[in-house]
Amino acid sequence: MTTAPWRDPALPATARVDDLLSRMTLEEKSAQLYGVWVGAATDGDGVAPHQHDMTVDYEWDELITRGLGQLTRSFGTAPVDPALGAQALARAQRRITEAGRFGIPAVAHEECLAGFTAWQATAYPVPLAWGATWDPPLVEEMARRIGDDLRSAGVHQGLAPVLDVVRDPRWGRVEETIGEDPYLVGTVGTAYVRGLESAGVIATLKHFAGYASSAGARNLAPVRAGTREFADVTLPPFEMALREGGARSVMAAYTERDGVPASADPELLTGLLREEWGFTGTVVADYFGIGFLQTLHRVAGTPAEAAHAALEAGIDVELPSLRCYGDPLVDAVRSGEVPEELVDRAARRVLLQKCELGLLDEDWTPEPAATVDLDSTGNRILARRLAEESVVLLDNPDGLLPVAPDTRIAVIGPRAADALAVLGCYSFPSHVLTHHPGVPTGIEIPTVLDALRTELPDAKVTFAQGCDVTDPDTSGFQEAVARTAEADVCVAVLGDRAGLFGRGTSGEGCDATDLALPGAQGELLDALVATGVPVVLVLLTGRPYALGRWHGRLGAVVQAFFPGEEGGPAVAGVLSGRVNPSGRLPVSVPQVPGGQPWTYLQPPLGLAGEVSNLDPTPLYAFGHGRSYTTFAWEDGTGGAEPAEIGTDGTYDVSVTVRNTGDREGAEVVQLYLHDPVASVTRPDVRLIGYQRVAAAPGEAVRVTFRFHADLSSFTDRSGRRVVEPGALELRLAASSTDVRHTAHLTLTGPVRVLGTDRRLRCETEVTDAG
Repeated sequence: MTTAPWRDPALPATARVDDLLSRMTLEEKSAQLYGVWVGAATDGDGVAPHQHDMTVDYEWDELITRGLGQLTRSFGTAPVDPALGAQALARAQRRITEAGRFGIPAVAHEECLAGFTAWQATAYPVPLAWGATWDPPLVEEMARRIGDDLRSAGVHQGLAPVLDVVRDPRWGRVEETIGEDPYLVGTVGTAYVRGLESAGVIATLKHFAGYASSAGARNLAPVRAGTREFADVTLPPFEMALREGGARSVMAAYTERDGVPASADPELLTGLLREEWGFTGTVVADYFGIGFLQTLHRVAGTPAEAAHAALEAGIDVELPSLRCYGDPLVDAVRSGEVPEELVDRAARRVLLQKCELGLLDEDWTPEPAATVDLDSTGNRILARRLAEESVVLLDNPDGLLPVAPDTRIAVIGPRAADALAVLGCYSFPSHVLTHHPGVPTGIEIPTVLDALRTELPDAKVTFAQGCDVTDPDTSGFQEAVARTAEADVCVAVLGDRAGLFGRGTSGEGCDATDLALPGAQGELLDALVATGVPVVLVLLTGRPYALGRWHGRLGAVVQAFFPGEEGGPAVAGVLSGRVNPSGRLPVSVPQVPGGQPWTYLQPPLGLAGEVSNLDPTPLYAFGHGRSYTTFAWEDGTGGAEPAEIGTDGTYDVSVTVRNTGDREGAEVVQLYLHDPVASVTRPDVRLIGYQRVAAAPGEAVRVTFRFHADLSSFTDRSGRRVVEPGALELRLAASSTDVRHTAHLTLTGPVRVLGTDRRLRCETEVTDAG
């Protein structure tokens, strides 16, 4: 028996794919460019808007004779027992390989934003909580576990991470982002990519690019970002995740910028991504994104025209269905409307990736692992650690926390006794189970109330809900106030309900008009504070909310960004003192709810000043967080006289961090850049490095950042990325506003124009300082 060259694993992948393409018909090539969403609703009752009118009917047995590019969300569409689901996916793959002439299986993809979005799978903290840990190695470990679970079920590609940088916290998808700073987003997101890819799963960067900069914080609204904001804020996390993380796929954003939809932008998807950055993987459409070129953007008159625009721009795969890249594309190629070379280009990329995955090898098998356990003990231990590191103690002015073990505690609020209060919108229970009433969550999710009772068995804990998350009804206030009046301390657990497209207060399509606590929760908090009993505010949210109204009136404030299935015990551990809080804010917390959608990356005119009566200064700054121990920052590099380095030089800036308290804790040392004078306006400060360090009582560690002049670069008026000579300040800080030491530098020499080989990361060294 003679094996065709494309089946020979000894040959280079390019030779194998070229041989295979030469044998394929147009229909077979186009079939590699689309997915099929088995079980997706077509009756208007789907998960997402437009799902019913964008999903195309097809006859499965006939369709798969052409082959198939992707299988869409076999686990993430309905509650399926993981072991049975893996077997069903394997059977589907067998049918696909037996039906087509070449026996090529499909790439199976799933959502994995905060864990594998499948029934009975671990629900990890959301990405905003990853940002709050400031701990990339821990995020990488989580992603590796997610990847292992995906592979055990037969899944090849994960639609994560989200690398959008928060530009307006009213946006519903803030919970899916890592934060409001591109360096934090890039480093944490790259760690996730490394973890997922190390498990053999294709990481998909999204949403490329600018999605979070939508006007008015409305989902899928036009993007108003200027050229330099786009280059210096939006794009760097993607570049880092590709160059350092090795991501093999990118998802085009729904949005348009300056009149050009991302899905039809060759300058973005080909010129920048492939020609400048050297990306060789696949670009996939966001769900229905190609069809939206016709129906929402109106830059195409037919599905065939939309297919042409997307293919020409550089989208290789239509997800989740075949509305445009199916028969409309084939017909358009046959008629001469679309060059077949565009189909060949995309098919080659898809098949090269399948070759990397081993899907072209004769010995490939779809059979799942012997056991499929998607919520293992190891997963839960890691989910607990992530949750614990992500909890941010915003305030504890009089040391009310930790609470005494035998105290009387009134637990109040609509988020205290609801298991879903700790889950984001892309967790399976919030994303899918709302369409399957009566089906259990499939995983154990302790509530904050239950966890606090377990954590403090000698405390007398009472509970009253007080109000709903969104309902303005205040009839429950009376009981809540009564329970509080009887207690020594009140723990008010307030926040968001994750959902999709208006079915929640946070999540995709759940955008906010302002940053006031949803519903009557603010009024409930007022009523609790008025009792005179000390109130600990615990927030379980997907975005920051304005807290200035209660500043100085609360005993303590604890912020947790949807901390996942182990979030209840993590929060309870912080309240009891078992956990020493170490989270730091990945987003600023505003003073007032309206009129100031703001992130800390502001040029001078974005800061408070005499020209406006509105003060955008946040209540709690980016990077802020408190601890139950204390740290002294000693022997910081810097002095009155600036050091001189060239515009291609390096400079080490160091500080010793000593635990001066009586318990072990973690500090996050942050390095910010201040550029006093530049040829274009620059953010007053921006993060360029950070290091999380743990220390026992009395222990000291020395943290050294190796600053390279490339880290001061920005996009100038001509669109070049440059390093300019002149004065700089390197600020060692505990937050963007809490500066502990400053090093003054002068960059000398000519303006340097940088390419794609520039340094993206500030290298860090941690040594024992005695």
